This record gives sequence, C-alpha cells and structure tokens, in this order.
Amino acid sequence: MGNRTAASNGWPPRVVMRKAGGLRTLEAALIRSGLGPVAGVDEAGRGPCAGPLVVAACLLAPKAYDKLAGLDDSKKLTEATREELYPVITRLALSWKVVVIPAWEIDSLGIHVANIEGMRRAVAGLGHTPGYVLTDGFRVPGIPVPSLPVIGGDAASACIAAASILAKVTRDRIMVQMDQRFPGYGFAAHKGYNTPEHTAALNALGPCSEHRRSWRNVRETAGLRPLDPAVEYADAVLADGLEDGRVATDAAHAG
Repeated sequence: MGNRTAASNGWPPRVVMRKAGGLRTLEAALIRSGLGPVAGVDEAGRGPCAGPLVVAACLLAPKAYDKLAGLDDSKKLTEATREELYPVITRLALSWKVVVIPAWEIDSLGIHVANIEGMRRAVAGLGHTPGYVLTDGFRVPGIPVPSLPVIGGDAASACIAAASILAKVTRDRIMVQMDQRFPGYGFAAHKGYNTPEHTAALNALGPCSEHRRSWRNVRETAGLRPLDPAVEYADAVLADGLEDGRVATDAAHAG
C-alpha cells in the first residue's frame, strides 16, 4: 500500500529516457526532471607512463547542443577535428574548467586517487554550479551535487564528450611542448604512451622528470626498487578494473 501511495503522489520522480538528438539523451532527461544544468567530466592521460593527467568539466548551455552536432568520443575524432571543436566548446559552454595533475602528484597519490581528485577540482572550478554531474566510467565521491557514472560516457553524453575533447586537446598540446623540452623521447608523436618507440627511447635515455616513477617500466629503467605487488595490483584494479580476470593492459603500472 505504501508503495502505491508514494507512486500516486508522484514521488520519487521518474526520469523518462526519450530519444533526443545526437548525444543529448541523458542531459535532456535530467533537465526535463528539473535536475539541470548538467555538467560532464572526463580525463585524458590515465594510461601513459609520462606526462600529466588532465581532467576537464564542461557545463553546456542548452543552445550549445545544436551547434555541437559533431561531438563524439574524443578518441573517435581526428586530432584536426578535436582542435576545431575545442574553441567552439569553450565559446559556447556555460562554464568549463581544465585541471592538470603533474606526474609527481600522480606518483604521490596513485592514478585512481589523482583521477578522482582531478574530477572534484574540475567540478569545483566551474563558474556555474551544475544541478547534476555526469562522470565518465566511475563514481566520484565528494562532488557536492548529485552525480551519475556513465559507462562509455564520452560516447553517450554530449557534456562528457565536450569535456573529453577539452582534456584531450589540452594534454596533447602539453605533450607537444614537452617534446621540445625533452627531445629524443618522441612525446609529440606518442603522447607518453608505451609505444615501441617510446620504450626504446626510455631504455636509451632513461626517464626524464616527466616520467611517472610509480609506473613499473619507468621504475625498472631507473633502477628503482619495485613497488609492493599488493599496492601495485590494487592501484591498477582501481584505475581500470579487471578484464577477464586480468588487469587491463593499459592499467596504471602495467608498464
């Protein structure tokens, strides 16, 4: 009886997921339920063994959606397309914030904690307070407004896709600048990921100050003591989860 009474009073409110244009479905449903404006949060650079982690939050104005029809998961877009969308997003967004977490802080906190902290900082740095926050992939405790983790969020939500592009473009630009400061590693090409070219350069030159000492391959190259296997495994699981009973290949410290 109690459930029927609650339902007849219209509480809790139902979020009806209707089809909307492009990637607007999640945002449209939340806004219709009075939970807007909606901010999206995403990161770039969780897997590389060098360079910073970059986290972005983006709060899109309602009219921005129609002008950003080309939004998609940043990894599916070419670098040129991301560069074209970046100034459009920053111009049309109601508010946006990019947070850069350097390699030394990643080493100090661990990649998962650094990621969570970056998302908190990005949301806190928005000029407008969102009514709801959509995060890509996992729950972020400590955000002072309601939030929802969205698996594959940058391919399912416009505001997460916008944040993804802001984070990716910012990080790519940082890595190009880093290539000039630390020639020989090829940062402009591989952006700090563990490509064969990067591995060869790391073995030949040793790590620079932008390499993450908490990554196994960097520690081994630098001749540092290995991390406690339990700590290493736990951080990797927190960062990327388990995949078929194994730590995902791009997990933190997988090297």
